[in-house]
Amino acid sequence: MLDISVIVPVFNEQESLPELNNWISRVMNDHGFSYEIIFVNDGSTDSSWEIIEGLSKSNPNIKAISFTRNYGKSAALDMGFSKADGDVVITMDADLQDSPDEIPGLYQMIIKENYDVVSGWKKKRFDPISKTIPSKFFNGVTRWISGIKLHDFNCGLKAYKNRVVKNIHIYGEMHRYIPLIAKWNGFSKIGERVVEHRARKYGVTKFGLERFLNGFLDLISVSFVNRYKKKPMHFFGSLGTLSFSSGFLITIWLIFQKVYGLYKGTKVREITEQPLFFLALVALIVGVQLFLTGFLAEMMTSNNSRKADYNISEMINIDK
Repeated sequence: MLDISVIVPVFNEQESLPELNNWISRVMNDHGFSYEIIFVNDGSTDSSWEIIEGLSKSNPNIKAISFTRNYGKSAALDMGFSKADGDVVITMDADLQDSPDEIPGLYQMIIKENYDVVSGWKKKRFDPISKTIPSKFFNGVTRWISGIKLHDFNCGLKAYKNRVVKNIHIYGEMHRYIPLIAKWNGFSKIGERVVEHRARKYGVTKFGLERFLNGFLDLISVSFVNRYKKKPMHFFGSLGTLSFSSGFLITIWLIFQKVYGLYKGTKVREITEQPLFFLALVALIVGVQLFLTGFLAEMMTSNNSRKADYNISEMINIDK
């Protein structure tokens, strides 16, 4: 087994790839690591794939996968995780803003200090204020909801034990929440390391402000999925019980009022003329529907074998 697998998602980064390859290789050779670099070409429309093919001819440690279209960073990482053979798996972006010189320190924290996951913290950033302020807010909310004390959830430079990446599945845009997903899968020793953040040397950022809105939606999604994916009835059943019980109690109260009024000889409105009757009826129906949803979700969960289907056009040095 190799010491380190470096997974690099690539989307239109043709200028930076030769320098990144040389930099990673130099660091690995200087420290005597056995390694592989897994480039995942996420539907690039420039010459990124052709450059990766050329680099692989001079560097046998390169493995590569090319998607037929852009699936997103989570898909690229998930595919890379499935192919990684290293004891420690390092992820980094292809734009040279993550420094390969950080790899030995991250490796030591996994091997020597026995962390399951180590996340980079770009304490000093070179991003514009339009990205740094929303990022601070985003990270603060994520810390509060997840209970994981990290300063920079979205940092692309992270390190994992191999068994962590083999036991998690990410999709959509959930790469931001890999520490949370790892925690929910039982890998709770999560650390942080201050890493160098470099100014972008080539091209422009591929992410806009919409990623923060998507990020919050993904946080809600991943929190729900990881809490209830194996027990959906606990969620839907609880809501169904609350709704049905409310409707039932309101119905009992309306019947009691009617019977008591008749007993006392006082005039009481018909039950069907009272707004509470319709509220109770809706609550009863919603309660039953939530129960049925829970049962159906339980049946789907018990029979579900999730498989990520990404169309791959080419691979380099990877067994199919």
